[in-house]
Amino acid sequence: MRPPAQTVSNQVPDLADYNLFTADTALAEGVRCFHAGWHSRHLVQLGERLGQSEVMRLGEPANRHPPELLTHDRLGNRIDQVEFHPSWHELLGMLRQENLHALPWMQPGQGAHVARAAGYFMHGQIEAGSLCPTTMTFASIPVLREEPALYAALQPKLFSCTHDPRDLPIRQKESILIGMGMTEKQGGSDLRTNTALARPIGAGGRGMEYRLSGHKWFFSAPMCDAHLVLAQSGGGLSCFFVPRWRPDGSKNAIFIQRLKDKLGNRSNSSSEVEFQDAYGVMVGEENRGIATIIEMANYTRLDCVIGSAALMRQAFSQAAHHAQHRMAFGRYLSEQPLMLNVLCDLALESEAATWLMLRLARACDSPDDPLQHAWRRIVTPAAKFWICKRAIEVTGECMEIWGGNGYVENAPMARLYREAPVNSIWEGSGNVMCLDMLRAMERNPQGLENLLGELDETSSEHPTLHSTVSSLHSALSLSGAERKPQARRIAQALIIAIQGSLLLRHAPNFMAEAFIKSRSDPAAGRVFGSMPSATVQQAILDRAWPA
Repeated sequence: MRPPAQTVSNQVPDLADYNLFTADTALAEGVRCFHAGWHSRHLVQLGERLGQSEVMRLGEPANRHPPELLTHDRLGNRIDQVEFHPSWHELLGMLRQENLHALPWMQPGQGAHVARAAGYFMHGQIEAGSLCPTTMTFASIPVLREEPALYAALQPKLFSCTHDPRDLPIRQKESILIGMGMTEKQGGSDLRTNTALARPIGAGGRGMEYRLSGHKWFFSAPMCDAHLVLAQSGGGLSCFFVPRWRPDGSKNAIFIQRLKDKLGNRSNSSSEVEFQDAYGVMVGEENRGIATIIEMANYTRLDCVIGSAALMRQAFSQAAHHAQHRMAFGRYLSEQPLMLNVLCDLALESEAATWLMLRLARACDSPDDPLQHAWRRIVTPAAKFWICKRAIEVTGECMEIWGGNGYVENAPMARLYREAPVNSIWEGSGNVMCLDMLRAMERNPQGLENLLGELDETSSEHPTLHSTVSSLHSALSLSGAERKPQARRIAQALIIAIQGSLLLRHAPNFMAEAFIKSRSDPAAGRVFGSMPSATVQQAILDRAWPA
């Protein structure tokens, strides 16, 4: 006997076929505010393309079918290749086509970093793993530019807007990707303990050839055409450009031991490798490897902020869409007062993160300005600490809005949630970021004074924000030894004060007031949906999700 026909009702349709740019009021306003309005028309087109259902679906197979390591071919030859699902290459092709690997270096000028950040932010809402090689390539360019001979050979392939997945020597490629190899088993973030050794082939020194021996515990991503690697040479760590193929056309001696089996970010390959006299070229001054790499870290850390803000935005969009279509107890979820409180709180968190990541990108457009330098070196690590932490909480809350439907792998929330923790770990964990923030403050007291002066000016006419900024001043008056155990509190206070200031300057008053009041309310804690009822307005949700 055939089962009775099933009637499906009160299930929410997939969020698809919408424009990621025009649906995000804060993003569009921020792009104009921070001098990237010249790119808005293109961002509208990109937002339309990324929101198409067939594009939004690309992330699912790329993560369901993770990369596969092939150490040998069928004849027994060592090949060390990583195979990916076709959707991975399609995603990388889109990122490359949009110049998100190099746009500010290809088109330098006012708003270039902001324009790139907006596109990267939207791509991050579709799939996060493909951002990793894009980020590393982007961040490697200012480092490689310091070696003119090497850069001259690489620049056309770095700037190419096509994705070339072939495993070939660089001279035979249309485009290349650059990865990183920094950490080792025994040290992790403590790079000073690295033991990988570099021996000169000839005279040695900057721009010269070396042989590298040793290992890397996290080598991302191994299919890249070359990696920037730290190794001991002479009296300390130096930075080296290590290609997958030697100049003579033979495969370089970089042996992939295994791929990491990660919680999230599964579409992207991270690996353990060993070097056995691998060919490399020194980049930067000898024994100044960490100083050489720090420029790269400024950009990769910013991209961690952008990527986490993107996860927040997509998680909120999915939650708001669900709440506007799902009925419970005779009303849509979005009409329930307590759910409105939760959604408004999430909307504030997402918008504050959006303004912050765009403002940090704006600082990259004027690297020589003292205030912008302070934003890059002091605020970036603090923002990475705070925004990446908040992304974990936001994605978890948005999954809960979906209920059981959010806790299954054939819906988008599970992947967003599993992606959220990685940015807190990569490019320096929370403690590393907060201590780096303190170190930057101590090394640049004038920059800190400029930052605080900006906050003082904005908050002077707003008692609640002024009280928050005053508390920050008090925390920063502690001695260096007293500051260290309070570094997380200081980073949190700094970013919340900056976010309140940015909203007060650039967002509608009702958004700024709701954010500042709720984030300064000791009774609210850190649980979303605990805002004072007076700050819960339908206008917040209407602004955040006009779809």
